[in-house]
Amino acid sequence: MATITSLLFDFGGTLDGPAHWLDRFLSSYRAAGIEISRTELDLAFEHATRIGYGATRIVARFGMTDLVRFLVGHQFEFLRKSGPDPLAALLNDSGAAGLHRYVERVTNSFVRETSAGLAHSRDVLGMLEGRFKMGVVSNFYGNLDGILAEAKLDRFFDAVADSSRVGIFKPEAGIFEVALKKMRCAPESTAMIGDSLAKDCAPAHKLGMRTVWLRTDPQSQCGNGAGGRDTAADLTIRSIDEVAQIQW
Repeated sequence: MATITSLLFDFGGTLDGPAHWLDRFLSSYRAAGIEISRTELDLAFEHATRIGYGATRIVARFGMTDLVRFLVGHQFEFLRKSGPDPLAALLNDSGAAGLHRYVERVTNSFVRETSAGLAHSRDVLGMLEGRFKMGVVSNFYGNLDGILAEAKLDRFFDAVADSSRVGIFKPEAGIFEVALKKMRCAPESTAMIGDSLAKDCAPAHKLGMRTVWLRTDPQSQCGNGAGGRDTAADLTIRSIDEVAQIQW
């Protein structure tokens, strides 16, 4: 078995905090006083995500706060028009000013948690620096380079494969191959760390990489509702801190 000399990381739910974005948005909505189920929010989340992926030219200049505000604004617009009746009524009765306040509350809550997660990952990456080449593979909006620079994480990475920039989305193998090519690393000497069995571990495993599943939810099969099998993960961890302790 080849020695691991390089590491690839997922971003959302892995480097920026120990939970999938949908679950973190759900917590932020409830902290803002909005009662909504995960299933109800998922529809709005997917709607806003699709808009974000299609708006790369606009989003490319956004930092984290502006990105989250953009996504939350589109989530609320969906919920105002197509959400459950009580919530749609609440948002329509709130008027423009009230809707803006809700958007800002959810945005600020989410960004605070994200900032804390990124600061923690910065410490972990510092322990890995010099031991491994490192890269990021993420389904993102075209501004991941800027987000990493904003969080002072960019210096750790030899490659960033942002799906909206490369035109390939996980779980397609091509996005992983883009990162490996940039890093000049072979799959068998690389490990992929992510919170999704289906989107991170399974495709990386097929390419011959070692795989590490960051399983923050004991009930989760993949962290994002997609299908997946435990056999796609060579190792399972509960915290990003454990990556620095793995004996390859």
